[in-house]
Amino acid sequence: MSRIGKKPVALPSGVTADIKGQTVEVKGPKGTRSFTATDLVSLELEDGAVKVTPVNKTKVARQQWGMTRTMVANLVTGVSDGFKKELEIQGVGYRAQIQGNTLKLALGYSHDVNFDVPAGITVTCPKQTEIIVEGIDQQLVGQVAANIREWRGPEPYKGKGIRYKGEFIFRKEGKKK
Repeated sequence: MSRIGKKPVALPSGVTADIKGQTVEVKGPKGTRSFTATDLVSLELEDGAVKVTPVNKTKVARQQWGMTRTMVANLVTGVSDGFKKELEIQGVGYRAQIQGNTLKLALGYSHDVNFDVPAGITVTCPKQTEIIVEGIDQQLVGQVAANIREWRGPEPYKGKGIRYKGEFIFRKEGKKK
């Protein structure tokens, strides 16, 4: 038995779900998202909650059971609350600013890095050293944050670079003289 899969996904107020075949469409205050499940699980809507059950007892069906339930839960969370990743920039002269739909990053290169923000994602810079990535798609929010971090990942000697807020960077000692 899947401990995750057997819990039904409760729909908060203001969120509605519609099941057509193997596709779940969830509408909420922040937008609409959908997910198509495999044929190894069945989806049903009962008592204001989406319930996922496996079709048979095979290993693959049980794996899809828990994964499908989590995907539906992520849809509900996305359209009701949204997802957010916070990045912080450390380093002398390193800064970020948003201009229209482009994030301009000064990261110690000979040129500024221009990062085009994809549709469905909101990027804000409350301070020059903070970047907040928000959206309703958890995978896309995480991917955009990872792409921004990739431009200058944190290095272990001085800790300079772009890191997730609260991320621990293992620090190394430099050369001894």
